[in-house]
Amino acid sequence: MSAEKGLARWHEVIEAGSSPADLAAIIREDAAFHSPVVHTPQQGRDIVVAYLSAAGQTLGNDSFTYVRELVDGENAMLEFTTEMDGIHVNGVDIIRFDEDGMIADFKVMVRPLKAVNKVWEQMAAMLERMKG
Repeated sequence: MSAEKGLARWHEVIEAGSSPADLAAIIREDAAFHSPVVHTPQQGRDIVVAYLSAAGQTLGNDSFTYVRELVDGENAMLEFTTEMDGIHVNGVDIIRFDEDGMIADFKVMVRPLKAVNKVWEQMAAMLERMKG
């Protein structure tokens, strides 16, 4: 049941604009984020919030939509589509929740290759702006 509870909260945060404060409230302190463009997992709530907030601002445009959702125990898989600078992006969020419905692990996978390159370019720029 933990994924269903956590997933409902995830959708609420996304629909409200993915603010860093709202994201932090649903992510464990020791959470990990697996980016489609960074080899090593990013550890800790602050870095997970930074990545998901940047993703919300780059991927989460008017064309973003979840098209499929699978839930099994503590795990959820959400397939999404969006458009970035005229490039069709198809991706998957794989989320593991803890027993309280908090996000423990978040993995993003994106296709095709030109979409991965566009996501990398825009995410890098957004993360740089967030630092400064």
